[in-house]
Amino acid sequence: MNKRSFVSLLRVPTFSARTIAVGYGVVSLLVLAMFAGPLWYAWHTNVEQVRTELLRSDAQRLANLFTRSGEQALANAIDSQVIGTNDGVRKIMLLAAPDGSRIAGNLSAWPQGLPDRDGLCSRTIHVDGKARRIEAMRVTLPGGYRLLVASNLNRFDELERLFVYGLLACAATVLVGAVLGGMLIRRALLERIGGISQTTAAIIEGKLSRRLPEPHDGEELRLLTQTVNRMLDQIEQLVTGVQDVSNSIAHDLRTPLSELRARLEELAITRPDTEETFAEIDAAINDIDRVMRIFQALLRLAEIDSGSRRNGFVNVDLARLGAEVAEFYLPVAELKEIALTFTSGGVLTVVGDPLLIAQALSNLVENALKYAPEHGAIAVSAQPESGGALALSVADNGPGIAEDERPKVVERFYRVDGSRGTPGVGLGLSVVSAVARLHGGSLRLEDNAPGLRATLVLPVPGTHAAGERTS
Repeated sequence: MNKRSFVSLLRVPTFSARTIAVGYGVVSLLVLAMFAGPLWYAWHTNVEQVRTELLRSDAQRLANLFTRSGEQALANAIDSQVIGTNDGVRKIMLLAAPDGSRIAGNLSAWPQGLPDRDGLCSRTIHVDGKARRIEAMRVTLPGGYRLLVASNLNRFDELERLFVYGLLACAATVLVGAVLGGMLIRRALLERIGGISQTTAAIIEGKLSRRLPEPHDGEELRLLTQTVNRMLDQIEQLVTGVQDVSNSIAHDLRTPLSELRARLEELAITRPDTEETFAEIDAAINDIDRVMRIFQALLRLAEIDSGSRRNGFVNVDLARLGAEVAEFYLPVAELKEIALTFTSGGVLTVVGDPLLIAQALSNLVENALKYAPEHGAIAVSAQPESGGALALSVADNGPGIAEDERPKVVERFYRVDGSRGTPGVGLGLSVVSAVARLHGGSLRLEDNAPGLRATLVLPVPGTHAAGERTS
C-alpha cells in the first residue's frame, strides 16, 4: 500500500446525513457485537463447565452405587432415569457387561468410535436411528463392567438458534433505525440549510439586513446562528462604512479637484500676468496638498488597521514625546496668542510605535489649535491613570463637542456642523482612535467645561517619578 492509499484510508469522511446514518449503524452494530460476543462466550464456557461437572458427578454417583449395592441396583437406577426419555433424549446412559453386552440404559449396544480409556470425550452417535452429538464420560467398574454417562448436545441447538435469531433481529432493528434516523436527520438538515440558503441568497442580492432565523431548539445550532448573525452584522457595518467612506472620499475630493480644474482652466483662458499666474499656481498646489493629505491619512489608517506597525514597537517615554510635540506647536500657538502648556508625571514608559503616538498627539493638538478661541488656553499632559494605564491628554477652552456627537466624530470623514467652514477632511480623530486601538487603548472625549478634553489612553504598565515639569 502506497502512502497516498494509506492517507485516503485515514481521511475523515465528509459530514452529511448519509454519513451520520452509516456511522450510527456501524457504531450500533459494534456495540451490539461487543455485547453479544462476551455473552456468547460466557454461555458456552459456563454451560460446558456445568455440563462436564454434572457428567462427572453422575458418573461418580453411579460408580459408588455399583460398589455399594452391585450390578442389579445400578441397572435399576439407570433404567429409572432413562425410561421414556428417548424422544428428544436429554441424558444417555449405558451399563455394559464385561463381554460388551447391554445390561441397562437407552442404548442398544456400546457406541462405536469411543476411546478405550476412561474419561471425557465428544462424539456423534446414533440413538434410536438419529445422529446426536454427545459429550460422554466413560468409567470402568470393578469386574470389567463399563459405565457410559453422556449428555445430548443437540438439545441446546434450538436455544442457540433463538439466540442467533434474536441477535439478527436486533441488528435489523438497528439498521432500520439507522436508516430512519438518517432520513430524519437529512430532513432536519435540509430544512436548516434551506433557511440558510434563502438568507445567503438574499444577502448576495444586496439585502444586507437579512439574518438567519434563530432555531427554537438545539443549543448548539442557536449558538452557531447567533455567531453567524453577529458576523453578518459586522459585515453589514463594514460594507456600510466602506460605502460611506467612498461617498465621503468622492465628496471631499470633488471640491479641491473642481477648484484645481477651475483655476487651471481660467489660467488657460485668461492667461494673466506672471504675478497672478504664480498666485493661482500656489493655490493649485494647496488644493493638491489637500488631496494628498486625504490619501496619506487613508493610507495611514489602512496601515494601522492591518496591525503591521506592531513589528516596530519599542519603549516610548510619553513624557518626553509629549514635551517635544508641545514644543513643536508652541510657535503656532504664540502666533494665535494661545497659551500652550505641557505637564507630566515624570518618566512614563510604554511599549508602542513612537511615530504613531506622536502623530495621534499632534492631531489632537492641531484640533485644539483650530478650535481654541483667541487668547485661549491649551493644556497638554502625560499622566498615569488608575489600573496601570497611561494617558496623553489635550484640553482646550473652545466650543467643544456635543455629547451625542462624540461617538460619531471618530468615524472617517465625519465633521460636526460647527466645523464645516474650517479646514480639514474629518480624518484626524479617526487616526487617533485607530492608533489607540493598535496599542490596546482607547480615545476618550470629555467635556472640559468649557471646551473639549481628548485623552489617548494606553493601558500599558509604566514607571513614573514624582515631580512636575512645565513648558
